[in-house]
Amino acid sequence: MKINKKVIANLTKCYSVAPLIYKGKNCFLVAAEKVDRCILFDSEGNEIETVWNEPGGVMSMVQVPGAKGQFLATHKFYSPNDSKEAKIVIVTPEKDGRWGVKTLVNLPHVHRFDLIKRNGNIYLIACTLKSGHEYKDDWSSPGKVYAAKLPNDLSNFNEEFQLQLKVIKDGMIKNHGYYKVVDGGVETAVISSDIGVFQFVPPLEEEAEWEIKQLINTPSSDAVLVDIDSDGEMELAVLAPFHGDTVRIYKKTEGTYKEMYVHHEPVEFTHALYGGNLCGKPSIVIGHRQGEKSLFALTYDAEKGKIQCENIDTGCGPANVYHYVKDHKDIIIATNREIDEVAMYTIEP
Repeated sequence: MKINKKVIANLTKCYSVAPLIYKGKNCFLVAAEKVDRCILFDSEGNEIETVWNEPGGVMSMVQVPGAKGQFLATHKFYSPNDSKEAKIVIVTPEKDGRWGVKTLVNLPHVHRFDLIKRNGNIYLIACTLKSGHEYKDDWSSPGKVYAAKLPNDLSNFNEEFQLQLKVIKDGMIKNHGYYKVVDGGVETAVISSDIGVFQFVPPLEEEAEWEIKQLINTPSSDAVLVDIDSDGEMELAVLAPFHGDTVRIYKKTEGTYKEMYVHHEPVEFTHALYGGNLCGKPSIVIGHRQGEKSLFALTYDAEKGKIQCENIDTGCGPANVYHYVKDHKDIIIATNREIDEVAMYTIEP
């Protein structure tokens, strides 16, 4: 691969990155884990404006489908040990050029969330890393997965009137990983925790229950389903355990996921993850935040019948990555948290 790196911003403990269609154009947002800005960029990597200066603590951001620039975001999740005041907020562009921020729901320790569509309904699915703690690194109160149908009109929600959520799964120790995966034409959520990796399928009808399938029971930090070997069946790529150093890929054999690949060396504090096409090939992009702090891509070599690895960057320490294609070129935006750097990687075969 031919890789061109461009640093597009410096942002203290930059963390979350997400697409946003704003004024009819493809843009993206980058926000900080600590108290710092949320920045809106165009698809060329140029800064458009500051959405907010604080409070930060942003783990996830998701555009409201059909809304003109409105999105949801987590606020005040500063670390696993400083997340009791975490919430999901509604962020709306206003006529005066400002951005309005209102509370959708107070949800202590909310780490990941998303909006999933099925059969005309939009569902909010939210994952709490834990449910409480009494001291540093206390994991005695497992996290939960919550869900609710998202109303069409969000204008009435505020600190006093909040969205009511329903627990759809509890007992999720170190409930860290989330990835949206389209499976059989249906948007699903792949959620990772210390008790394993689960796939959550939204209901076909609003009143029905979510379908929850356990894929593996291995303690996991993050996971994604992607057909890495192009055989028509998606493989399961897993970063393990919580903030761990192991990368594995599992292949489904007779209905069970069995290990087909283990990365050749430990990668400390695995965190960033993308699964999908890169330069026309099914790929898994991984970033880790300690040790060599690298960003690399895994693909399948059909001639050799094995997974191959190609380095994208080293010494960067990515927290999250976002991939898109522009002008027939693949672009990865990485929030290189460990060096306070937002980077754009333009990648060609």
